[in-house]
Amino acid sequence: MTFGVFLLVLLTAPPPPSFAQRVQKAYARQEPDTLRALLARADSQGDSLLARYRLYPLTEDASLLDEIPRRLDDAPAREWALLSGLWSYRAGEASLFGAVDYGRHSAKLLETARDRDADDPYVLLVGGQSLLFRPAIAGRDAEAAADHFARLARLAEDGAAEGISVAEARTWEWLACREAGRDDRAHALHETLLGDELPPLYRQFLKDPPSV
Repeated sequence: MTFGVFLLVLLTAPPPPSFAQRVQKAYARQEPDTLRALLARADSQGDSLLARYRLYPLTEDASLLDEIPRRLDDAPAREWALLSGLWSYRAGEASLFGAVDYGRHSAKLLETARDRDADDPYVLLVGGQSLLFRPAIAGRDAEAAADHFARLARLAEDGAAEGISVAEARTWEWLACREAGRDDRAHALHETLLGDELPPLYRQFLKDPPSV
């Protein structure tokens, strides 16, 4: 191979996947060991938060939540949203009193994330999940959640939601639409998703969705 051909191949080769893309791939394939390895190699606060946020639902390993901070210093909206999601997980692990305290703290972190960038993909993802799973007395709103996930899906389709796939966003939108009584939209999404070659996690999600 001549140097010119080598250089052409080098210039036209796709860039290696980012940390967020590798995390999404392992999450969607339900590969906790891969996610643990990525967490061990995380070299920034944001990468560590992201790996923990993706790993916990696959393992429910409470030790992943032991060292999360209560607040961040100078951090972007994405990291505040991820931290909010982790505190929401911690609320699910806690006693009733702890769950209320941690849930309120998660909500405050999410508001901080929204203040920084309400349109950040992870703010939309965590915000939509929060609206869908919070108790009715705390403002559960499946309609608003569906709108969050629809906006997120459009960002993912435009390539503007690194680490969040279109399949993930549309799967969450399907669940929110189903809970909101948007039956036509939910049915259309379900049929479209079933026609795609979904990773294992999202196939399982459609077959056995989380309780809301």
